[in-house]
Amino acid sequence: MGCLTRDRQKGRRGLLITFEGVEGSGKSTQCARLAKLLRKEGYRVLETREPGGTPFAEWIRALLLARASQLASETVAPLTEAYLIMATRSQHVAYLIKPALEGGAIVICDRFIDSTLAYQGYGRGLDVQTLLSLNRFATGGLKPNLTLLFDVPISTGLTRRRREQGMELN
Repeated sequence: MGCLTRDRQKGRRGLLITFEGVEGSGKSTQCARLAKLLRKEGYRVLETREPGGTPFAEWIRALLLARASQLASETVAPLTEAYLIMATRSQHVAYLIKPALEGGAIVICDRFIDSTLAYQGYGRGLDVQTLLSLNRFATGGLKPNLTLLFDVPISTGLTRRRREQGMELN
C-alpha cells in the first residue's frame, strides 16, 4: 500500500482518514470498503462517524436528528447546533479517536471538520473562522492525515438516499 507500512502500527501514531461529501455520495460505502481492505492487509482499523462515535456523542447525535420533528415550535439556533456538534467532536476525539491513533490504528471517520464548515458555516451562515477556532479547541488541534471528498450532484445523492430508505419516488 505505497508508503503505508504495517511497521507504522508498532508503537507509532496511527492515521486519521476522513470521508466528506453530500448525503448519498457514497462516503459510508467507501469507508467500509477501505476498512475491509486495510484489515485484509493486516492493519488495525477503527471505523467511526460524526456526529457520534461514543455513547455520549451518539446521544447528542440522536438529539440533533430528533429536533426537527420534536421541536417544531422552536428552531435550534445555528450557534447552538454548532456547539452541540463541537461537544460530540470533543467527546469523540478524547475517548475514541486519540486513543486509537496513539495505539497505532488507522481511524476511518465518516464526516469530520469539513462537514461542520459546510453545514454550519456555509449552510447555516456561521463564521467559518470561528468554526475553525472552535474545532481546534474541540479536537486539541487534531487534523486528518487525509480527507477524501465525494462530490456527486445533489440530485444523485438524494435519489440514492431515498432508495436506501425505501422512499424512492416513481
